[in-house]
Amino acid sequence: MSERVGFIGVGFMGEGMAHNIVTKGYPLAVMAHRNREPVERLVAAGATEVTSAAEMAKQCSVIFLCVTGSPQVEALVLGADGILANAQPGTVIVDCSTSDPVSTGKLDAAARAVNMHFADAPLGGTPKEAAIGALSAMVGADDDVFKRIQPVIATWAANITHLGKVGLGHTVKLVNNYVAMGYGAIYAEALALARKAGLSAEQFNAVIGSGRMRCGFYDTFMKWTIEGDPNAHLFTITNAHKDMRYASNLANDLGVVTPIQSLVRASFAAMDASGQGQKFVPMLADFVATANGLSATEERLKLPTKD
Repeated sequence: MSERVGFIGVGFMGEGMAHNIVTKGYPLAVMAHRNREPVERLVAAGATEVTSAAEMAKQCSVIFLCVTGSPQVEALVLGADGILANAQPGTVIVDCSTSDPVSTGKLDAAARAVNMHFADAPLGGTPKEAAIGALSAMVGADDDVFKRIQPVIATWAANITHLGKVGLGHTVKLVNNYVAMGYGAIYAEALALARKAGLSAEQFNAVIGSGRMRCGFYDTFMKWTIEGDPNAHLFTITNAHKDMRYASNLANDLGVVTPIQSLVRASFAAMDASGQGQKFVPMLADFVATANGLSATEERLKLPTKD
């Protein structure tokens, strides 16, 4: 194991990924952001802590990023105290965030210009899968770069798909999230329509949840509406809105007409703009319900309010 690994972004997903890297034999450096507790747990597991991206860049040959989105990735990579300005030639930067492929292409070009490498490896799965090393990874990388990073990714991913050139990982992740968030927007509106007509959410679920329209995303989405489980799908409205903006930007860059995607983006934009961006995706059903004069899940199930 010749690579010395760095990891920036040890949040819900990143902590489990980083824990697998260090406990499966790789030297690991981590950097705190908003919350020190994951860093302290990782240090206890054998990682070392650095205080800046520049310090990490000077120590590591492969650096994973798992942050909010492209602005944060660009700051870490391109900043004066960032990775490209401080790392050695040959360093590989692996962006596991859900990022804008248009930005990814620019970062790839910037890395190549200084004899470094950029790869994208967005994730499929939940924090539970991250903790047990069972995520999926969708990788865009040159063949030789993929060979270098694949063993490290295998510490936290059970399914690794090398899609081809840099940017294709982020592209397929956005396509995947567009489909998922499209389902969410449809479920939220269909629930409101059914309830406004006099059907209960439970009746809706009895039919849709037992037929051909049922899928894994439906099950996690509906666990909030039916059971009041706030942890069923830990993906915020703000992040969903961000991903739909990135999908729109990609469509604009490619000249692809996507009118439905624009409407899906608008659904999440409206809830985000209302100040409810830190709520989770299944709670879009409540936003649409209350807009139509219907009760939210807390009131309907007599749950404690989250606000």
